Amino acid sequence: MSTENLTDRELDRIIEMAWEDRTTFDAIEFQFGLKEQEVIELMRREMKPSSFRMWRARVQGRATKHAAKRSFEKGSFKSSRQKHITHNKISKR
Repeated sequence: MSTENLTDRELDRIIEMAWEDRTTFDAIEFQFGLKEQEVIELMRREMKPSSFRMWRARVQGRATKHAAKRSFEKGSFKSSRQKHITHNKISKR
């Protein structure tokens, strides 16, 4: 898909996904057909220069943005310090 054919809503969603730490470039390509370099070009075009530089510094080399570099397959991350919940139970006063 060409970036010229994207709706404003699709552009907003791609930018949102690109900012998310755990959304890979592969996921953006799967959903919108844009390769990593096309996402970078889109971000450069759609963002203020200072915001683009901040985003690039943030994602450059970040393993979670590249599926091949991830240490986990899929699903949500759970910290080892997170409280373990054995079943869904609503605490009541």
